[in-house]
Amino acid sequence: MVACLLLRAWSRGPAVGPGAPCRLLSASSGPGQYLHRSVVPTMHFQDSLPRLPIPKLEDTIRRYLSAQKPLLDDGQFRKTEQFCKSFENGIGKELHEQLVAQDKQNKHTSYISGPWFDMYLTARDSIVLNFNPFMAFNPDPKSEYNDQLTRATNMTVSAIRFLRTLRAGLLEPEVFHLNPAKSDTDTFKKLIRFVPSSLSWYGAYLVNAYPLDMSQYFRLFNSTRLPRPGRDELFTDDKARHLLVLRKGHFYVFDVLDEDGNIVNASEIQAHLKYILSDNSPAPEFPLAYLGSENRDVWAELRQKLVSDGNEENLRKVDSAVFCLCLDDFPIKDLVHLSHNMLHGDGTNRWFDKSFNLIIAKDGTAAVHFEHAWGDGVAVLRFFNEVFKDSTQAPAVTPQSQPVRADSSVAVQKLSFKLNDALKAGISAAKEKFDATTKTLTIDLIRFQRGGKEFLKKQKLSPDSVAQLAFQMAFLRQYGQTVATYESCSTAAFKHGRTETIRPASIFTKRCSEAFVREPSKHSAKELQQMMAECSKYHGQLTKEAAMGQGFDRHLFALRYLAAAKGIVLPELYLDPAYGQINHNILSTSTLNSPAVNIGGFAPVVPDGFGIGYAVHDNWIGCNISSYPGRNAREFLQCVEKALEDMFDAIEGKPIKI
Repeated sequence: MVACLLLRAWSRGPAVGPGAPCRLLSASSGPGQYLHRSVVPTMHFQDSLPRLPIPKLEDTIRRYLSAQKPLLDDGQFRKTEQFCKSFENGIGKELHEQLVAQDKQNKHTSYISGPWFDMYLTARDSIVLNFNPFMAFNPDPKSEYNDQLTRATNMTVSAIRFLRTLRAGLLEPEVFHLNPAKSDTDTFKKLIRFVPSSLSWYGAYLVNAYPLDMSQYFRLFNSTRLPRPGRDELFTDDKARHLLVLRKGHFYVFDVLDEDGNIVNASEIQAHLKYILSDNSPAPEFPLAYLGSENRDVWAELRQKLVSDGNEENLRKVDSAVFCLCLDDFPIKDLVHLSHNMLHGDGTNRWFDKSFNLIIAKDGTAAVHFEHAWGDGVAVLRFFNEVFKDSTQAPAVTPQSQPVRADSSVAVQKLSFKLNDALKAGISAAKEKFDATTKTLTIDLIRFQRGGKEFLKKQKLSPDSVAQLAFQMAFLRQYGQTVATYESCSTAAFKHGRTETIRPASIFTKRCSEAFVREPSKHSAKELQQMMAECSKYHGQLTKEAAMGQGFDRHLFALRYLAAAKGIVLPELYLDPAYGQINHNILSTSTLNSPAVNIGGFAPVVPDGFGIGYAVHDNWIGCNISSYPGRNAREFLQCVEKALEDMFDAIEGKPIKI
């Protein structure tokens, strides 16, 4: 089971689908109102999903100390051990017992769900760069379909088909199959649909199929994060039928669902988008979208001013729209330009608070930029994959399709916002901050062509462990130290699971990195291979534990949250500088691999960190890295490449080049 539940979620960013031998329930696409019609109802397994376990306190402390070992010197480690011992035998034990008791009273959810929502919604930093990630689509395989209007129409229709399929309960449940020959069959689906929802998970488990939590999916559509003083609010209005379109900083809305809830004719949608693309109005002097990039309390205050000034109805249309489609007026130059544009853009043509923005550039390059509080990457990646598949295999329009003659000037409403001097000043200040911050972000990437998943698996090495080891070696070579590293793993195998942290920096990676970087000539290729194998084995163990809810990060987070909620003085363990250091994630990493994904990325989560999006493909390894001025992304990538070359040399029995 475990190996297939390794959905790597983005650290503050997107999650990734499974590797072989797992695959999703198959589904046939077809033009019309739905993506497909699942025999098994979408939420059939939800009621019987297992609950996220709370680890034993002694296991959490042991795992925490193991993760601290490579980061601390002996004196610091002894102090941290003392803090842990007194926590485990004192206040920590009491808090753990209270957490377990509280969890037993709330069997409808998980112990981490509430605290995790709070963590996101109470954060006051701008959500741009700090939280929102992006995933870019591969081009449509049929090049003529990458025309902006054609692709925007097809992706919009496919997205609304997803919405319709989900709400009708016809979307295939999210299930991982360890033995698809037994469980991903019509026979099994016809049988399992008759098993009551309260027992259905167990029926799937018997044939090695593992349903995943789908509780976040409803927030994909008609949803927005609203800025509020102190704590933001997640807003959803599933009655709204209109799409929000942004172009050149202007806001437009038109209905994509009719009064009966059916998708509006695709050629009408095409006509309305063509009408918007032909609007020659100059960009607004004060683009409203900048406000969404502000500090959340500042934005909350400015939003209240917007409401007071008579903009409430228009804001409601923005907030309740099925999603936000952003049409950019320029082509994408290269992958670095793509990453900058989809991660932050120029600030004028995104509504950052929307659950997701579907961005389509002039040349048809497309991406999803999403807000993170409402959910993790599992739901977004499923949506992403389905939209790519449907829009390329069952497109609603062709490049030859002519839009119907529709009175778009009536159907499309251009929203006009009343801005007083205080709001204009607020927009100008937000623009200044946005420009200053985004200018400091560097993004760079490499493509290592010497080998990938296929080669590494033949060597009995975990491809993910090799990538993570390369990051450890690279940082050691560049900066001479081992630092806190974060890799996120989905716990969607459990009801209301979110994520758990894999801690890739270990005593094994530290020893191996030092051998490769500092003294390669002292070790034979066989010894280096042995060290890599140890790293791979330990990384596999950490990954399995995280996927099963047996990490330490979320447990310690929940205990700290409980102490704060009960007004208890913060235990010493949390005041230990080592606790602060391990949660200052200098290497924030996330892997992304899907046939629909071209590239993904996110910003560093700390000012002196790297944001590392990576993917180990069958025959190559890609890394997309971001940094602020405190770090050198180009040099780090050169060190990553050197680390990969050295490891491949060692695997092939060649000496390491000094």
